Amino acid sequence: VQLQASGGGLVQTGGSLRLSCAASGRTFSRSTLGWFRQAPGREREFVATINWSDMTAYADSVKGRFTISRDNGKNTLYLQMNSLKPEDTAVYYCAADETRWTAAKKADQYRYWGQGTLVTVSS
Repeated sequence: VQLQASGGGLVQTGGSLRLSCAASGRTFSRSTLGWFRQAPGREREFVATINWSDMTAYADSVKGRFTISRDNGKNTLYLQMNSLKPEDTAVYYCAADETRWTAAKKADQYRYWGQGTLVTVSS
């Protein structure tokens, strides 16, 4: 499985962005998918996940502002980010795993990773 993240950029506080993650492979529809982020000087942290049955889970810091979704017909994962804050500034990574996790919130639960896309929120 190969993942290609896109959609990052510079946005003002309160703005919105939609990240996309295009995936190769025939197991996309059965895979657990997730988004993580890493800010400068900080460890990679969980953002959101969606499992094979479309069950979702979010980090408390983004709940109510971010929405994760998937389009199995296009083999694409999305992250809609609204009401962005400067503390959302980070490199965002998409991830996938063929294990049918219920809610995978740990990085070591994912085997495949995209290259990351930078999101910068200005104050």
